[in-house]
Amino acid sequence: MKQEELDIILDNHGKWLRNEGGVRADLRYTELKNTNLIYADLSNANLRGANLRGAELSYADLSGANLDNADLSYADLSGANLRHADLRGVNLDNANLRYTDLRHADLSYADLNDANLRYTDLRGANLNWVKWQHVEGLTVICVQVDTSRRNNQITYIKELEIWITDCFQGTLDELKASVEQTHKDNEKLRKRYYRVIDFILNEVAE
Repeated sequence: MKQEELDIILDNHGKWLRNEGGVRADLRYTELKNTNLIYADLSNANLRGANLRGAELSYADLSGANLDNADLSYADLSGANLRHADLRGVNLDNANLRYTDLRHADLSYADLNDANLRYTDLRGANLNWVKWQHVEGLTVICVQVDTSRRNNQITYIKELEIWITDCFQGTLDELKASVEQTHKDNEKLRKRYYRVIDFILNEVAE
């Protein structure tokens, strides 16, 4: 799809959201051909800051697209291809992300509160500073660490076996190695991190 066509769709969607007429953005498959679905091709599209709240984007190809700070709350992205997409700061509150391919996407600072993440593929995605409250389909445990820094927490995603804190993302062994290296001169702070880690592991085991 050409950028000019996409801009017209976004403009009409904005009018629809403001009750000024317009048309709800529907960027799903475009037609049936030889019984095979031809899905909307939005790969590498520039959607930075776009307001796509409540839009239909299921099965769309958004691989490599720039969705930095876009509003995709309540949007249907089920089955969409978002590999390597720029989703920094994107609003995905209450979005449908079932079976969505988010491999190697940058989701740092994204809002995933109340999103449906059942069967979502998040392998290799950047998940630093994501908001995870009440997500569906993943077991996410976030615990605040008592330090002088604000919003310093450890997040564990059980199904992915990923640990996240500040700009770190990796396995449990990698997290422990990072804690040892970063706080090697502060035994008191190291112990606080380990207490939080042990608490999370105990919660997961129950």
